[in-house]
Amino acid sequence: MCFGSSSDEEQKRGLVRTKEIDNLLRREAKHKTHEVKLLLLGAGESGKSTVLKQMKLIYASGFSRAEREDCRSTIFANLVTAFRTIFKAMDEIDIPFEDPSNEQYVALINLERELGTKESFPQEYLPAFKSLWIDHGVKQAIVKGNEYALHDNLSYFFLDIDRLFVPTYLPTDQDLLRSRLRTTGITETIFNLNSLTYRMFDVGGQRSERKKWIHCFENVTCLLFLVAISGYDQCLVEDKDANQMREALMLFESIANSQWFVKSAIILFLNKIDLFKDKLASSPIPRYFPEYTDDPTDQKAAAQFFNQKFRSLNRNREKEIYTHLTNATDTNLLKITMNSVQDMIIQTNLHELVL
Repeated sequence: MCFGSSSDEEQKRGLVRTKEIDNLLRREAKHKTHEVKLLLLGAGESGKSTVLKQMKLIYASGFSRAEREDCRSTIFANLVTAFRTIFKAMDEIDIPFEDPSNEQYVALINLERELGTKESFPQEYLPAFKSLWIDHGVKQAIVKGNEYALHDNLSYFFLDIDRLFVPTYLPTDQDLLRSRLRTTGITETIFNLNSLTYRMFDVGGQRSERKKWIHCFENVTCLLFLVAISGYDQCLVEDKDANQMREALMLFESIANSQWFVKSAIILFLNKIDLFKDKLASSPIPRYFPEYTDDPTDQKAAAQFFNQKFRSLNRNREKEIYTHLTNATDTNLLKITMNSVQDMIIQTNLHELVL
């Protein structure tokens, strides 16, 4: 009798546990039907991390004071690194300083100097930054910046450089968006939009980081492939002999036709459209893509040319590639774009997403 009673109790506990597991699985399945997995892919410097930051600003809680303080040191490092890149370019193409006295700042710029979390910009760098920025030799090297993967947000910071050196300076939202920190590994941001939960993944775009991409490939609802459309004349950070746009085309062909994304919606973001528009007159597309025969200064025709180059790489004619011209640092434009993306995701996944 005792053994029978013990067996009955174990059986009851087993049934209760089975019921709990079944309920848990049902809850998880229900949760999954309300979840959208967004994967950001693209070559380095395409703007993936900027999009992720925007999602945090628009749909999540934004950035904390601690995160802004961390960003202050990133911005300082961006400016110092930019001048080192400029000095290297000046040496290689034999451009002297217009003002020889600016030579005195080379040692300061090359000094290994990192800001602490609570530390403000060192005041000794302000006269150096100001004097170097207006030097004609430096400006000549900046014109050649596309050949040296120069940071494309320098003008934004230097047009208001005094603000950065105020002891109480704390980076603004736009400062955060314009700062650059190389993405390594996988970064996830979760936000809710209407009745859906979005999980957005950003992975490093440089060649050494791409082997990690496959860890994010399963069950992707929507793939956002970012291209810096302004990169048609630029080299890669990791390879000065490679063209950013051609690298992006090669990557997109591989990704768009991958068996991993047969059921995933694919959206092409032709990003940095503002920089693209500004450089068309001074850096003609035919110099880098001789097959382009339209007006080199016609932004609409030029954007359509690159749009078509990407779309033509899709070998599945039943799969639609959705394209958006974007500027990831423009919060309002990106919010409008993401609303459009959300509508598309819902329409193409009505059977999977329970609203």
